[in-house]
Amino acid sequence: MSLRNGAVEVDAVYLYADLADSTGLARDFTRTTAAKVIRAYLDATCRVIKARGGEIRSFDGDRVMAIFMGANKNTEAAKCALQIHHVVQKIVRPKVEANLSSIKAKGFQVNHCVGIDSGTALVVRGGVRGSNDLVSIGRAPNVAAKLSDVRDGEYRSYITKSVFDSMADSSKYNVGGDKKAMWAGPYAREVGGQTINVYRSNWTWPV
Repeated sequence: MSLRNGAVEVDAVYLYADLADSTGLARDFTRTTAAKVIRAYLDATCRVIKARGGEIRSFDGDRVMAIFMGANKNTEAAKCALQIHHVVQKIVRPKVEANLSSIKAKGFQVNHCVGIDSGTALVVRGGVRGSNDLVSIGRAPNVAAKLSDVRDGEYRSYITKSVFDSMADSSKYNVGGDKKAMWAGPYAREVGGQTINVYRSNWTWPV
């Protein structure tokens, strides 16, 4: 829905994918090596997002933000998170270690986290003429960004209860096998000063 001053209100699912420990990467390795790792992660992540129907909206260093829209947006975004985890584990990490000897020698392991939330957001153009970009304002992009910062053991994908409740069973359970739940929760977590119900997963989804 279009509003005044060119702003648009959207009902979307926001996904943030964030490379873990980029500070250590920049501190312990050459700039060239760090750049190659970040590029490999972002390239693989963006390919998965686009394949699942997401629209890439912005980059912030080693983090990418995308939105999903349409009737299946929650289901597709959740699958995307699990596929990103698969790609990082099975493709990005092995290739980085094989091609960058210092990464393997120092024991650096490519890890990441994906955060997802759904809801309405206001999309506005911020900046000045000739130097501006689209900015999403609302709970969903804010919560998704903060969930992508979580570093909690083996879990790499975090979604809010509102996302989980709107997902098809194909993104909730391992329907091709013994129908195990792929997401643990819900559990209460403080995010940005508010307590919300969150699900988390360490599952992967082959691409």
